[in-house]
Amino acid sequence: MAESKVQSDLVFYTQGLTKVYAQDGVPVHALRGVNIDISKGELVVLLGPSGSGKSTLLNILGGLDACSEGQAFFMGKELTRMSESELTLYRRKHVGFVFQFYNLMPSLTARENVELVTEIAGDAMTAEEALDLVGLAHRLDHFPSQLSGGEQQRVAIARAIAKQPTVLFCDEPTGALDSSTGRTVLRVLQDINQRTGATVLIITHAAATAAMADRVIYFADGNISRVEVNSHQANAEDLQW
Repeated sequence: MAESKVQSDLVFYTQGLTKVYAQDGVPVHALRGVNIDISKGELVVLLGPSGSGKSTLLNILGGLDACSEGQAFFMGKELTRMSESELTLYRRKHVGFVFQFYNLMPSLTARENVELVTEIAGDAMTAEEALDLVGLAHRLDHFPSQLSGGEQQRVAIARAIAKQPTVLFCDEPTGALDSSTGRTVLRVLQDINQRTGATVLIITHAAATAAMADRVIYFADGNISRVEVNSHQANAEDLQW
């Protein structure tokens, strides 16, 4: 089954993905045999309460964590069998990360923060191109302290997309922002998906975000509870929070 699936246009495919942590000697089941497939170019929103397994799934698909059991494939290659050096190359070439907190270097300008990635990536955009893509061409030489929260998050997005990743993982990218600024950031992510063809996965607690996705995957207690397909995606600026 896995062999036939991974030959299609799927960017990710998992089978029986399980993650068990030991906490004070007690096993904690973060993922309970998750089967999921993500197609190239999709914009997918993952919804569910804290502790339901969303971030654990993204960490495994992003090559940041290992599963306890099961398999995960990226474009036909099994992530769950890769060595640490192979995972490092995978992250460097194919994966961009955006988190709730921007993790910008305060002593560097917006341009210099993005250049941290462009200098080590293979086929990267220039920092100027990446910042223009997120609407910050006029803020190249400003430091994080001179930028609003939404602008700092857009710099973080520019840094993530500058290496032209195959997939962009966003873990609560609007969690530290007000609703208006959050819509601006989501509009940027939607635009990135449409203009570059990058597959975008967004973890969020904001249920309204679901309207802009191709698919919405709901998590509960370490597994997928249901999946919804949107036939008509909303524009991010039209979301009702």
